[in-house]
Amino acid sequence: MTYTDKKNNPQNKILTIPNLLSFFRLCLIPVFMWLYCVEENFLWTGILLVVSGVTDTVDGFVARHFNMISDLGKVLDPIADKLTQAAMLFCLLTRFPLMIVPLGLMVFKEFFMGVTGFLVIQKTGKVFGADWHGKVNTWLLYAMMILHVFWYNIPDAVSKALIAVCVIMMLISLVLYARHNMKALRDGEL
Repeated sequence: MTYTDKKNNPQNKILTIPNLLSFFRLCLIPVFMWLYCVEENFLWTGILLVVSGVTDTVDGFVARHFNMISDLGKVLDPIADKLTQAAMLFCLLTRFPLMIVPLGLMVFKEFFMGVTGFLVIQKTGKVFGADWHGKVNTWLLYAMMILHVFWYNIPDAVSKALIAVCVIMMLISLVLYARHNMKALRDGEL
């Protein structure tokens, strides 16, 4: 493959609509943290969180349907997701102490996935995108966070149930990704 072929390969593109949407989501993080923690404006925090979730869905749709999937996007999209989720969970922790459980599990899961994912890339040369369980996990986390932001006086039992559902899905996703990455490391490719 020549330099020109590599340069024109969609996987090597940097300035794509999905990548710009992921970057936009990264830019939203300090804004919604400020709105939630400093201004205590839960309405606008929730609106920005919804916008972030919608752009996450849109960037994936655009990438797949318009052949804009890129290696950068495979990395940037989950980074934007996880930083958004971690920042919002941290904000919610100021009012809901039990948010420490999904936040701590997320940190562990992403550290483990980052290390094993890096090793998989080194061994196979492939960057894998999100699987169905990762997408379900993301949607559940966004739903749980949005409900906690908009529903200011959420009953404790409802809050705990929502958190429990997210934690269970995070554990399922961790196990499935771990099996996938360990198999890739053992077999050399998938």
